[in-house]
Amino acid sequence: MQHAIHKRVADGRQGDTWIVVEHPPVITLGRTAKQQNVLLSRQLLAARGVDVVKVERGGDVTYHGPGQLVVYPILRLPRFREVVPLVRRLEGAIIDACAEFDIVAERWREHAGVWVGRKQICAFGLAVQRMTSLHGLALNVSTDLSYDRLITPCGLPDRGITSISAEVGRAVSVEDAKPALLGALSRSFSVEFIALSDELKTG
Repeated sequence: MQHAIHKRVADGRQGDTWIVVEHPPVITLGRTAKQQNVLLSRQLLAARGVDVVKVERGGDVTYHGPGQLVVYPILRLPRFREVVPLVRRLEGAIIDACAEFDIVAERWREHAGVWVGRKQICAFGLAVQRMTSLHGLALNVSTDLSYDRLITPCGLPDRGITSISAEVGRAVSVEDAKPALLGALSRSFSVEFIALSDELKTG
């Protein structure tokens, strides 16, 4: 679905579109992924119901699963070099969304994403094709944080992972977090989110 929408946006047949999803367990391998950062064999991962997929985004190894808000901004860029400002705006929106839960999050200059101390709360990985972005970010809301036993998240063994629920010390659902996230993105990008019909998603 992401690729179909990306093609329509790149062709000018559809306006900028944001996909907001919650995935079943899956490990994605970015363009610079190192196999040693996948800690279990494909057979053991399959036995646990975890798929492994190569994707065209930047970055290393990432896990997606229940309790995680994944956002794919499919946006026409005015110039290719605008991808860095795009990432910075996305990071700022995540920081603002975390602040609504009284979580102090920040950027780390060495690596795209959003962090609480030395723990990553939101992973980033984008691609640009035909001047149009795809892939995006994954915000841990109530994610099972034991996924670091499956992979070395983003290839960073000296960094940890966290979630909104872990930081506030109570269960926060994806539906609880979605208004904060979409509100922050709406303010940062001056957009209003309107759900597309299934026909527009797949047509």
